[in-house]
Amino acid sequence: MEASRALHAVYGSPAQSRPYPATSENTEDFGKEDSNRSVAYMRVNHTGEVCAQALYQSQAMTARNSVNRDHMQHSAEEELDHLAWCERRIKELGGHKSLLNPLWYAGSFAIGTVAGLIGDQWNLGFVAETEKQVVEHLESHLTRLPETDLRSREVIMQMQADEAQHANQAIQAGAKALPAPIKLLMKIGGRIMTSTAYRL
Repeated sequence: MEASRALHAVYGSPAQSRPYPATSENTEDFGKEDSNRSVAYMRVNHTGEVCAQALYQSQAMTARNSVNRDHMQHSAEEELDHLAWCERRIKELGGHKSLLNPLWYAGSFAIGTVAGLIGDQWNLGFVAETEKQVVEHLESHLTRLPETDLRSREVIMQMQADEAQHANQAIQAGAKALPAPIKLLMKIGGRIMTSTAYRL
């Protein structure tokens, strides 16, 4: 079952359960440079959602509390919307998904499994910190996207709201704050993924 989910997340085209947030029409045509920049950032976001699927699925699989397991599975379903939205926007822009998504999925699944095996409170703490850092990444993308790319902005803003909600839900469920060195390692990993997916 997990192998099927992995193949679907990496190679499939997931169906969205909520409406596509990009409802505006971009008011200006993009130049090649702006178009390439938008594609690159949406590719980064798509790869982030591939990683999110791996993390939530592995953490749900190893969660000991059924309430926490249900919470993570529900969050994974919402993240599928993000995956579908990012893929759709990439196609609208004429771009392609990251070639390294299979590797990122495998690595994220391994990390999520370890977090889950340590214990539910640390598992939730990992969710909360991951989502907090994702919200920060998305905020930085909003400052770097072409100002005229309204459609990408609408997708990212809805994703940002959802990620913040996931972090708050994890905190309310009893997440433990992660040690500073772990947070730093997560940031470094995020930067490596971002810089790689931006180009590949």
